[in-house]
Amino acid sequence: MELRFTPEEIAFRDDLRRFFREKVPAEIRRKVAEGRHLDKEDIVTSQRILNAAGLATPNWPVAWGGKDWTPVQRYIFTEEMQRAAVPLPLQFNVFMVGPVIAAFGNEEQKRKFLPATANLDIWWCQGFSEPGAGSDLASLRTTAEKRDGKYVVSGQKAWTTLGQHADWIFCLVRTDKEAKKQRGISFLLIDMKTPGITVRPVVTIDGAHEVNEVFFDEVEVPAENLVGEENKGWDYAKFLLANERTGIARIGLSKQRLARAKRLARETEAGGRTLWEDTDFRRRVAEIEVGLKALEITQMRVVANQRHRDADKPDPASSILKIKGSELQQATTELLLEVAGPYALPAPDHEQPEGWNEPAVSPEWADAAAPLYFNYRKVSIYGGSNEIQRNIIAKAFLGL
Repeated sequence: MELRFTPEEIAFRDDLRRFFREKVPAEIRRKVAEGRHLDKEDIVTSQRILNAAGLATPNWPVAWGGKDWTPVQRYIFTEEMQRAAVPLPLQFNVFMVGPVIAAFGNEEQKRKFLPATANLDIWWCQGFSEPGAGSDLASLRTTAEKRDGKYVVSGQKAWTTLGQHADWIFCLVRTDKEAKKQRGISFLLIDMKTPGITVRPVVTIDGAHEVNEVFFDEVEVPAENLVGEENKGWDYAKFLLANERTGIARIGLSKQRLARAKRLARETEAGGRTLWEDTDFRRRVAEIEVGLKALEITQMRVVANQRHRDADKPDPASSILKIKGSELQQATTELLLEVAGPYALPAPDHEQPEGWNEPAVSPEWADAAAPLYFNYRKVSIYGGSNEIQRNIIAKAFLGL
């Protein structure tokens, strides 16, 4: 197994670096690098730049704008995008519903949704999790009853990320109440402007409005918005989740944050010396660096093995990437929080209280450290909780 890049792959990487640096606005990349909030316009702007260059949906079929890249090229693309602090294309569009429609939708659905989804003319959100149906998603209770050629949807979805921006939602709904667990679930596409839909914000511990509850009260959905076959939605959901975990280790992002923490530690003084002179701090940096290198090698092994695997059957080693990747993402945000120290207390837009005429004492970058740290507590849960991933590893590798 060859883990070194070929000259052609290095040239491909260098072209991507140049494009990200020159074409994606520096202000947007600065926000990503500092862990600051991206507004809707930032995300739309970045994705449309990528889409115009044919880089928004490389994982899609070539007929619908995808790239016939090798697994190594796909790895390089994701790695370089994260290291350059370029916003990833909207996950719900590019890695979730888009591939499902491309694989299982009919031709009319493909023509209607795929180009608009790639260009973020449609903003999608995900309607999977429910109260009591998170990790045990098959216990979902939102129903869709067939009446007069339409589905009538009633129920509730939870943790709907960026649902406040969404034009459409893709939902798992129960179309057969008598079926057990995974059976009797269907995959519906629902216009968020349909009467009977209510979106209620959930403010998270970092003070952000990122997630929502979505309520459906007798919402009428045209039957043509069913993807694939009725009661086969669980199969499509498994396909979607395999795509969601693409690049979930986010090694490039962790590298970028670690490099930033090292630079800031060299500039931050405490007790007459820089934080970088603290041997305990450097030891923890070294631990993270070693972990990242081991994770990178593991991911490259997974990438190298992809060419020998069925595309619809993800390597169970991806569960290792998810666990260790999420732990290292959390470790890098904790490191940045330590560098910020007492200055990590966030101040909106770095403003001083009214009537205050003294200059700010804290550096501007520091007030994003605490919200970023708190926000990244979630990464060991979404995309399949780490506990579930350990069960997958136990079955696949240990035969338990």
